[in-house]
Amino acid sequence: MRLWSLHPRYLDVRGLCAVWREGLLAQQVLRGATTGYRHHPQLRRFQAQPRPVAAVAAYLRPIHAEAQRRGYHFDLSKIARTRWVAPLPVTHGQLSFERGHLLAKLAQRDRAAYRDLRSQRDLEPHPLFHVVPGAVEPWEATAQPQP
Repeated sequence: MRLWSLHPRYLDVRGLCAVWREGLLAQQVLRGATTGYRHHPQLRRFQAQPRPVAAVAAYLRPIHAEAQRRGYHFDLSKIARTRWVAPLPVTHGQLSFERGHLLAKLAQRDRAAYRDLRSQRDLEPHPLFHVVPGAVEPWEATAQPQP
């Protein structure tokens, strides 16, 4: 499961479809509708919120909007109807880590997107997040231990 902190516009079609599918799975997990994935590290930042389902629904809406912008038809009715949630913090280090992770994926499957992303330095976060100083998030599964 990869719930990107980067803005969904940077994702290729495979990445956008995957984050939609995985975001919907995260929503089901947070609703208690599954037995698996309950302890997945990517869910920790949502589980830490007062209203986890609302937070993941707020995460899914910009993904849906990006899909619409590209002409894809993701089903909006699959997103939980919830109230507004405040933006969540994401560290600069996490965004940098995810940029590298996405570049590695794009190098294998979409060379044009890879070249475009490689030329950009400061990427915008997903609209749910605001950037704060810091290293890679502690919940990141592949992160090195922080000193």
